[in-house]
Amino acid sequence: MKTIDQLLADGVAGKRVFVRADLNVPLDGTTITDDGRIRAVRPTIAKLAEAGARVVVASHLGRPKGAPDPAFSLAPAAKRLGELLGAEVAFATDTVGESATVTVENLENGRVAVLENLRFNAGETSKDDAERGVFADQLAALADVYVGDGFGAVHRKHASVYDLPARLPHAAGFLIETEVGVLRKLTDDVQRPYVVVLGGAKVSDKLGVIDHLLEKADRILIGGGMAYTFLKAQGHEVGISLLQEDQIPAVKEYLRRAKERGVEFVLPVDVLVSAEFPDLKTKAPANPTVVAANAIPADEEGLDIGPETRKLYASKLADAATVFWNGPMGVFEHPDYAEGTKAVAQALVDCPAFSVVGGGDSAAAVRILGFDEKAFGHISTGGGASLEYLEGKTLPGLAALED
Repeated sequence: MKTIDQLLADGVAGKRVFVRADLNVPLDGTTITDDGRIRAVRPTIAKLAEAGARVVVASHLGRPKGAPDPAFSLAPAAKRLGELLGAEVAFATDTVGESATVTVENLENGRVAVLENLRFNAGETSKDDAERGVFADQLAALADVYVGDGFGAVHRKHASVYDLPARLPHAAGFLIETEVGVLRKLTDDVQRPYVVVLGGAKVSDKLGVIDHLLEKADRILIGGGMAYTFLKAQGHEVGISLLQEDQIPAVKEYLRRAKERGVEFVLPVDVLVSAEFPDLKTKAPANPTVVAANAIPADEEGLDIGPETRKLYASKLADAATVFWNGPMGVFEHPDYAEGTKAVAQALVDCPAFSVVGGGDSAAAVRILGFDEKAFGHISTGGGASLEYLEGKTLPGLAALED
């Protein structure tokens, strides 16, 4: 895989360099609520601009249906990128149409432009190779060189991620270099004890990574909505908590295998419950009740790990040498259910481990809850990509960057 330093050594002044970034930031209307992904790709874009490249940045945002949708415009991200670069960033109001063509043609050396949301074109995400190829050809016409730096999208076989690199000289950006280097520390020659913390809503989203990590981890701590399927698999009442009944057989098998292999599988011992889901807009007080994890009332749902579980999980992280964390412990967006996620984040800060926060909601939670990002070993920009890498899968966007 060619690095950006090698690309820069070859010279990029005056060349149109297409940077596939991940500017898929959360928005409240047109206000960015977490700019972490934009800040993560800034070094690559800035370095190329400093070297005199004409930098064309492209990304997706959200899941529009293959057609323009103002709710998913990249205009706020382009504006924020300009603020971070300290220079005006041009914005094309389409992906491969007249605006994109004119914007790129008028781009001066050392300047940056952002194209509108790639997913406004159905060819970006098409499962048809020919349709994706047509869109990739149109994108290739806008560039001389390709730099892949959208780690959050490398697990997708999309036109700008997988097909476009085959049509241009290509290299990996600084962010992808960093992400891959970090993930190798979680798969090759891991420092032990190796503790994995998994949360989030659905156990089905994590089955593959659990299966793979049973061969590598020393301890696996479970929280979030997925914990209730594990508790149900142990025969406990979970009330109206989030539950995937169809996954119970798989969960039972993982618990059996963990015991057989000597992997410590740790589940909540107490939880915060309520009969109503909290209002995440008004943040009105929810007044939850703490109950034992095996005594959830039939008409209530678990929404966070309880105080005893927080202490337990902190103790299980205290001696760790390597930690991977993906998924919040509860509905952290509401203050009454944020303490579990906050406790795990604090335990990672306090322990001596090389800690990796695996993107997605976990990364957002760290920032929203006020933690210093530098207190963690690495905060990934790609939740799904990180999980698939740890599953041992071949990621299309990384494979496309190999020479």
